[in-house]
Amino acid sequence: MNAPEPIAFIRQHLIDPEICIRCNTCEETCPIDAITHDSRNYVVDADICNACGACISPCPTGSIDHWHTVAKSAAYSIDEQLSWDELPVEQEVDASVLDQVSVADEAVAGDAVQINAATSISSSTPPWSAAHPYVNLYTLKTPITATIAGNYRLTAPEVESDIRHIVLDFGTQVFPILEGQSIGIIPPGLDASDKPHYMRMYSVASPRSGERDGYNNLSLTVKRVVLDHDGKPTVGVASNYLCDLPKGANVQVAGPFGVNYLMPNHPEANLLMICTGTGSAPMRAMTEHRRRLLAKGQSVSGKLMLFFGARNSAELPYFGPLLKLPEEFIDKNFAFSRVADHPKTYVQDKILEAGKAVAQLLAGDTYLYVCGLKGMETGVMAALAEVSAQHGLDWVELRAKMVKEGRFHVETY
Repeated sequence: MNAPEPIAFIRQHLIDPEICIRCNTCEETCPIDAITHDSRNYVVDADICNACGACISPCPTGSIDHWHTVAKSAAYSIDEQLSWDELPVEQEVDASVLDQVSVADEAVAGDAVQINAATSISSSTPPWSAAHPYVNLYTLKTPITATIAGNYRLTAPEVESDIRHIVLDFGTQVFPILEGQSIGIIPPGLDASDKPHYMRMYSVASPRSGERDGYNNLSLTVKRVVLDHDGKPTVGVASNYLCDLPKGANVQVAGPFGVNYLMPNHPEANLLMICTGTGSAPMRAMTEHRRRLLAKGQSVSGKLMLFFGARNSAELPYFGPLLKLPEEFIDKNFAFSRVADHPKTYVQDKILEAGKAVAQLLAGDTYLYVCGLKGMETGVMAALAEVSAQHGLDWVELRAKMVKEGRFHVETY
């Protein structure tokens, strides 16, 4: 009588829908397109995933790092995962099976480092001197309540783009935050599937000492979304909710999130910051932290250089306060693409114009931060490559070195 076929087990890669903030980082990072999503969940296809690990480090919440040992024939399907509101309970498996699966995973993971290094264009580690970040203190199920302490329009009233500076106060509750980290906002109500809205992530625009120095508050830079990516009318659930909140209103918050996109603490570090629109939030936080250090008499020798793009000055968040910052403190370069009687100018054009100064920074102890719309990324990288070539720098080698050393941070959406 023939013996039954042995059951093959795998460690199936899963994403926790309760922690995931739908930032799309994992899907963009995956080198073999094993990750997909619908309007609610991000999921991993067990038939494609090879456990390479490329998506693990870039995930800001840790939701990506979950593994269940299952029979290969009974692996969770894409449709099953898309229907989840939480991870299912993992079934117990004999220890000998776990050992075999672990050995198999290690064999696959041996190639993972090369895959990750080849595909990543952003550092998966923070700057060596960055302060320790706290993450996931509050979740979708256990949020913290903040109070709106201020809601101010940053853009001129006559322009279409409504961008707001929103201050959240946490009172006596603990909510530590660092420059470059994000928080999740949980809009009230239900979505089209009659399920609670998932949180939306927003970069914090204030430094670690608070929007008001010494106070337990923070600020966000929020654009009211009224058009989708195709230019069709829509109503952004979280952005409109936030932009309409009056002073004194309560809001549910999760987080903090983010362990890599942090600023260095050592005073000699240069910051090269490139952003558009609300991508200015982390740049404002970093700049203000440096400004406060200097105001308190601390020695900071690192240089700041900012490239900031918008359609025009009326739609540029924080334009007025930025103009007041002295040139010896920060080298400001504004790019406006919609100004009457002027050619369209983008941040990459300004990078090329300031090529010598940019190259000098790239050759030194410099930490690069890019934040804004996904469409800017290609032009920015091309400009940095051209500037490097013009000034005797090997861009491919330099970028790889900066990525490895935690000095190359990109967040586009």
